[in-house]
Amino acid sequence: MLPRLKLSTCAKFVTVLVCLLFHLTSTQLIINVKNQGGDVVQENIFANVTDDTVTLEFQRSDGTLVTQVIDFRNEVQVIKALILGEEERGQSQYQVVCFIFHFPKDSFISSDAMSKLRQKNPSAIRLPEQDLARDNYTMDYNVILQHSGVFSPHVADLCAEAKEATYVRHEDLTVWSINQGIPVTTYLKALRKLPKTKQRSVKNEVADSPKNNIESCTGSKKMWLPCNCHLEICIGWYPCSLKYCKGKGQTKNSYVTYRCGIKTCRKCHLFSYYIKEKEQCMWDE
Repeated sequence: MLPRLKLSTCAKFVTVLVCLLFHLTSTQLIINVKNQGGDVVQENIFANVTDDTVTLEFQRSDGTLVTQVIDFRNEVQVIKALILGEEERGQSQYQVVCFIFHFPKDSFISSDAMSKLRQKNPSAIRLPEQDLARDNYTMDYNVILQHSGVFSPHVADLCAEAKEATYVRHEDLTVWSINQGIPVTTYLKALRKLPKTKQRSVKNEVADSPKNNIESCTGSKKMWLPCNCHLEICIGWYPCSLKYCKGKGQTKNSYVTYRCGIKTCRKCHLFSYYIKEKEQCMWDE
């Protein structure tokens, strides 16, 4: 017969077991990154092998809290920005926006590889090895959060505070539809179409601009009218791929390939999206 354990002993055992299981499925790295302005930003990177996700979080120098979640199973990347209000303009509250877009699996190391990374010098200031080109995203839809599971099971919780400000673009729907085998119409049921953006003129030709097209917030003085906001989010440092080296094999003139490190990158994303009032986009001057 097994000995009986006191309640306190059981509680301690359960706590240790939970902590051990969490440690086995989720690991964290803290990285000090120097941005292009010379400031040092602390990134927290979590890898969860069970969910097959990687989460990267940091706070910009302007106070904006950025969370990036990569869902490898669904080829989905979510970037959430919690933006503080500008007190000098009478904004006492913060706002949250979320952007969902396709994520190529080979543009970030896997959650398993990420969970195995260790730091020899945690206090070191990191710089990325490569600065990748900026991607521009024009968002076409609002996501209805209660139906967001069609994209990823992690969207609803992550973007709970962005009920009216979670966005996706049409071209990503096509990619997911092909890769995941889900009809585009299934995605569309979870979305609301956004008003069109007013097109800029090209050379000497004036683009068609119907009355319902929305102007850019940039330079707009009409605080209470809708406009098209722009928000740039840069991930200053992340492991974008693995490095492989060659070594001598067991036989003469033979070689073996083995993993010998990581390559790090910097990536910027410029999001363009519809808002109901210019006041929600005061940074876009």
